[in-house]
Amino acid sequence: MNPTYPYYSQQTVCTEQPVAFPLQHQERQPGLESLMNPLPISEDKQLCGSGRLNSKVALITGGDSGIGKAAAIAFAKEGADVAIAYLYEDSDAEVTQRRIEELGQRCLRIETDLRYKANCTLAVEHTVRTFGKLDILVNNHGVQYPQDSILDISEEQLYQTFQTNIFPFFYLTQAALPHLCQGSAIINTASITAYAGRKDLIDYSSTKGAIVSFTRSLALSLADQGIRVNSVAPGPVWTPLIPSSFSAEQVSVFGTETPFKRAAQPYELAGAYLYLAGPDSTYVTGTCIHVNGGDMVTS
Repeated sequence: MNPTYPYYSQQTVCTEQPVAFPLQHQERQPGLESLMNPLPISEDKQLCGSGRLNSKVALITGGDSGIGKAAAIAFAKEGADVAIAYLYEDSDAEVTQRRIEELGQRCLRIETDLRYKANCTLAVEHTVRTFGKLDILVNNHGVQYPQDSILDISEEQLYQTFQTNIFPFFYLTQAALPHLCQGSAIINTASITAYAGRKDLIDYSSTKGAIVSFTRSLALSLADQGIRVNSVAPGPVWTPLIPSSFSAEQVSVFGTETPFKRAAQPYELAGAYLYLAGPDSTYVTGTCIHVNGGDMVTS
C-alpha cells in the first residue's frame, strides 16, 4: 500500500481523515478512468439488487466511467438493460459493458459525439432498435475548463462548454420523448456549482444552473404524461473529469474542502440515480438531490 494516501477497499471508503490523491493529470477531456490512480470505485459489492428495474431499458450518457458507470451498474443489478453513450473512451466502456453482462443484463455501447443533434437522435434510435423500448434517460456527460477570470474564457470555450453540457440534454430528450410513456424517468446530472457557484468554473457552473432550470421546466411540461424529470447535484466526485480538467496540484487535494474532508466515490452517487429511476420516487418530479459530502446549499 502506498503510504501517501489511504487505501480504498471495494466495500468502503476511508472517512477518518482527509483523502489526498497522488499528483496526476490527463491532457484530454473527459478523461480515461483506466489512467487514474487510484481507480474510482464504481460498485458497492455488498449491495444486491431486488428487481426494482426489471425489464426496464436505460440510456446513460457518459456511461463508460465515473457517475454514469456507477449508475449503469446499479441499474443492471436491479434488472435493467443499459445503453451507454460516450465520446471516445472505448476501453473504459468495454470494462463497464463486461460488468453489466456479468450481472446478467444486456449492454449496448454507443461511441458518438453528442454535441450534434443527429448523433443524439441516432443514439436513442440505436437503443430502441436494440432493446425494443426506452424507459429511463440519464443525461450525465459534461466537460469543464477552469479559468482564473471570465476574461480568460474564449468564445470557443464558451460555445464548447454549452454545446457539450446543455444542448444535448435538449436533443436527447426530444429524441427520447416519443418512446417514453407514463412511469418513465428522465434524470439530469447538475452540480453543486449550480447552487454555490465556483469562481474558476463560470461557464461550467452556468450550464449546470441551466440544467436545474431545464429539469424544473421539463418536469412541469411532462407531468400530465406521467413522466418524471429530476436531477442530481454532485459535489466533488473522483471521476476522469477531475484529472483531465484540473492541474496535478489541484487534483492532489480534490474534495478535501468538504465537511467530510474527501471526494465521493462514484458508487456513492448511484443510489440517488436508482431512487429517481425506480418505483420509490413515483411522486417525485422537478426536484434535485444533493450528494455533496455535507456542503450546505440553498435550492
